[in-house]
Amino acid sequence: ALTLPTHDFVRYTLAMFWIMAFSSATHDIAADGFYMLGLDTPQQAAFIGVRTIFYRIATIASKGGLVIGAGLLQEHGYPVASAWSITFIIAAAFFMALCLYHFFVLPYPIADKSAPFNKGKSFLAEYFRILTLFFRRKDILIIICFFLFYRFAEAQLVKMVAPFLLDARISGGLGLTTTEVGFIYGTVGVVALMLGGLFGGYVIYKKGLKFWLWPMVLIMHLPDLIFVYLSHAMPQSLWLICSAVALEQFGYGFGFTAYTMYMIMVAQGEYKTVFYAIGTGIMALGMMMPAMASGWIQEMLGYKNFFIWILITTIPGFVVAALVKIDPEYGKNYKKEPRR
Repeated sequence: ALTLPTHDFVRYTLAMFWIMAFSSATHDIAADGFYMLGLDTPQQAAFIGVRTIFYRIATIASKGGLVIGAGLLQEHGYPVASAWSITFIIAAAFFMALCLYHFFVLPYPIADKSAPFNKGKSFLAEYFRILTLFFRRKDILIIICFFLFYRFAEAQLVKMVAPFLLDARISGGLGLTTTEVGFIYGTVGVVALMLGGLFGGYVIYKKGLKFWLWPMVLIMHLPDLIFVYLSHAMPQSLWLICSAVALEQFGYGFGFTAYTMYMIMVAQGEYKTVFYAIGTGIMALGMMMPAMASGWIQEMLGYKNFFIWILITTIPGFVVAALVKIDPEYGKNYKKEPRR
């Protein structure tokens, strides 16, 4: 990209985007590691939904808030370039303020210390040694399969929901407007997703991951039937469509909590941040590969048969859930609350 025959500012901008993406990915790993180091297992379960909520809020603020801010500046007479420059300067100042706040306010967990490192070996040798520790686990195949296939159906579904809602009825879609889809999927759906994650974290905190794994698997996958109904019934009622999407998104948020807690469980050990980063990478692969094929599959099958296909592809999620081994006490609040 840096060799494209274009203006220098485009190449410099692309280079800066690369640096920002690299920094963001690195920060993600550090934030996940800090979450695991700063909280014990029951607290991780209790607050995992809260973490998801703030992640979603940040996503909405960045994708919507920055655009709205730049748009308002343009309406007040600022050129496009100046409007976006001011917007990004304000965002940068905000993050600098957050950086200072976190530096002085965030606690320093006792467990937050350097992991054992063999100084007699090169950095790459030590890196690959730590990497191989993750893949030497006796149940590694089951772990990888769980990471890849627990959301196999949802990875395909999530990419086709918006097109299904937008496409004309003659093409098998519901023919909604962009504004209606933005409200249903971008607002109501996101709120339902966050509530599902919040509730999922709470119930794991109370009863543990093993107790809730199968209910979460069922509640995550069975609402996919909703899209089979919508594609066949083609309802006109916006309220009905909105409720259906909200129910499906709540189930997805609720079931995804089990996935996240399992990743945290697998990452336990002296290199938990590294292990969690590996799990996140495999998770991303498990989302990317099915999603890449979802559009082609839908074009081949049509929406009605595509959503039936989605139901069939939930089977791997049930299979991997049956194979994983989880401590019955994992995630459960082991501290007895005082009687009043």
